[in-house]
Amino acid sequence: MSDLDSRIEAVRAFNRFITRHIGALNEGLLASSFSLTECRILYELAHRPGVTASELGRDLGLDPGYLSRLLRSFRERGLVTASAAENDARRQELRLTETGDQAFAPLNQRSRAEVAAVLAPLAEADQARLIEAMHTIETLIGERRPAAPTIVLRPHRPGDMGWIVHRHAALYAREYGFDDGFEALVAEIASNFIRNFDPNCERCWMAERDGEPVGSVSVVRLDETTAKLRLLYVEPSARGLGIGRRLVDEAVAFARAAGYRRMMLWTIDFLTAARTIYETGGFTLVDRTPNHAFGRDMVDETWALDL
Repeated sequence: MSDLDSRIEAVRAFNRFITRHIGALNEGLLASSFSLTECRILYELAHRPGVTASELGRDLGLDPGYLSRLLRSFRERGLVTASAAENDARRQELRLTETGDQAFAPLNQRSRAEVAAVLAPLAEADQARLIEAMHTIETLIGERRPAAPTIVLRPHRPGDMGWIVHRHAALYAREYGFDDGFEALVAEIASNFIRNFDPNCERCWMAERDGEPVGSVSVVRLDETTAKLRLLYVEPSARGLGIGRRLVDEAVAFARAAGYRRMMLWTIDFLTAARTIYETGGFTLVDRTPNHAFGRDMVDETWALDL
């Protein structure tokens, strides 16, 4: 058997494995009366209101006649409506009706539950490896067109704290003129996190874009009822992608699940992007103190969030 034949068989074996694993051959997908194709259409309509039939057919790779019959069935069952776009009457936009939303909701929930069941036996690091592998497959055999970057949040691994210290020190020196006293502070925080890490009530997340680190945040224990958010950082090249918000949301959700009743954080008055994330996330400014540190004047701020 040639190398190519071996690779072909390996791909076919993987296809059979993943098909069995996700139950895609069930006559009714997700314990419903809908077929796989119908579920795919409902998913697109739920997440892309106003899409046209031609766009659906192109993106899902469906025969136009087959798609037309499925959409007609959906309209007859009161699941979908079609209406002319406000700015172009020739464009017929598709949307789920209230009945369609109600039909899709349990499908979406069951799908999430099935994926959660697949991920549950895996450690968080292995979950991250699985997502990375899936992204690799998409990148290698997907359409050759620019795609939105894949952002993955994962737990910290050996070496990550060194990256956090390095990137904080380099960026704050370049953008804000901080001296090496700030690097010493971040190194001390990172060292204490590693030395005293309690996985039951503390956590650090790394944000990766296409497999490369672009951000971080951590939660540490102040006392039995109070958590502290620390070391929020996003690479300049990754700003504007919502990474900072995702990191903070993940930290807050973890703190709630861990049983904390309050979360505190320290920041500086001129870190406007971070302050916006905190404010829109429900944090309240509770203290402002003028200070001179790291070679410049600043105002220290303490923010708090009741969980």
